[in-house]
Amino acid sequence: MHETVPDLGAIRHTTRKYEKGSYLFREGDPIKGIYLLKSGKVQIGKVTPEGRELTLKICGVNQMVGEITVFSGPSQYRLDAKAIEDTECIQIAIDDLEEALQRDQALAIAFMRWTGIDQQKTQTKFRDLLLHGKKGALYSTLIRLSNSYGELHEEGILIDVVLTNQELANFCGMTREVVNRMLSDLKKDRILSMKDGKLILHQIPKLKDAINCEDCPIYLCKID
Repeated sequence: MHETVPDLGAIRHTTRKYEKGSYLFREGDPIKGIYLLKSGKVQIGKVTPEGRELTLKICGVNQMVGEITVFSGPSQYRLDAKAIEDTECIQIAIDDLEEALQRDQALAIAFMRWTGIDQQKTQTKFRDLLLHGKKGALYSTLIRLSNSYGELHEEGILIDVVLTNQELANFCGMTREVVNRMLSDLKKDRILSMKDGKLILHQIPKLKDAINCEDCPIYLCKID
């Protein structure tokens, strides 16, 4: 099995563009539809009552954005969706999506498969955090980043995306200071290093062993 976004192009939709830093929707906004990204990247996250930012995932081209609440009546978004690059997407209204799902059985099956995989991804992230604490949060994030953005490098796996330590901390639900210390320890142990602002993972098996990695399929173990 692999993650495949259902073909939504035939459903009535509108095309929207968002500048970097703008929001597709904010927590508490009424859910009006879902978005399929044609270009750019969108960060899905939440700000806690204490003001700490938590990043759940980054969505890219051909990925869907929006909490799925079909056939459930009016609801509100529980997360923020922020464009971290200039982004273009198609927006599909909930009513139009529901009508298409009722009309097209193949689309309905593909949509259910996609939502199931998306839920499994979320469950595995919380599992790592709950079972292994801070180490599980950081190490599993590094592994997921390598599966989403990793490229073979002469020294290991290069994560081909520039992330600040604060942005990495946002993925883990930790402070930047804690992530700084943990990354420093990993560098001393030669498990990872930095090159041109990007992380290189030298010993991914050690990260997996430390959190009793279950070797989930790649389509579940990704940051997007």
